[in-house]
Amino acid sequence: MEIGDKIKRLRIEKQLTQEELANRCELSKGFISQVERDLTSPSISTLTYILDVLGTNLTEFFSEDCQEKVVFTKEDMFETSDDKLKYNLMWLVSNSQKNSMEPILITLEEGGRYTEEEPHEGQEFGYVLLGTITLHLGSKKYKVKKGESFYFKPDANHFISNFGSSIAKVIWISSPPSF
Repeated sequence: MEIGDKIKRLRIEKQLTQEELANRCELSKGFISQVERDLTSPSISTLTYILDVLGTNLTEFFSEDCQEKVVFTKEDMFETSDDKLKYNLMWLVSNSQKNSMEPILITLEEGGRYTEEEPHEGQEFGYVLLGTITLHLGSKKYKVKKGESFYFKPDANHFISNFGSSIAKVIWISSPPSF
């Protein structure tokens, strides 16, 4: 394993320059440069400190790289439903809580509605695949039809409902994850 290359990739992911990383670790920019080019090796304590600044630890750093999952099948998805509120919810990406956004598919039966959520940080986006839904944002209501989308900052209580006479399906993405 080339430690330097992996440290460089982590540093770039964190959008840090060599100088910024060096300053946060109380090291010189030259030392960071040499480590990244595998010209020198840091002590275990220095490496531990560098990794801490980069948001990881020795165990994660030295674990074998797992190939990032890109395609998710039906077997990867998780479903839940609420008979009282008349909805079915499917998480489209497994382990999406660790990601920066969370896509779900909500199916609302006639007269169904999704759970009301309180205000939170982030952004919400939805696309209506089937039917017509009502988006409730605080005291305001918006009608959203098949082929239309919605986007808002969740600074008020919010939920969707289906007052239509047929099933409605919505892909809803929350960033950061909140479902």
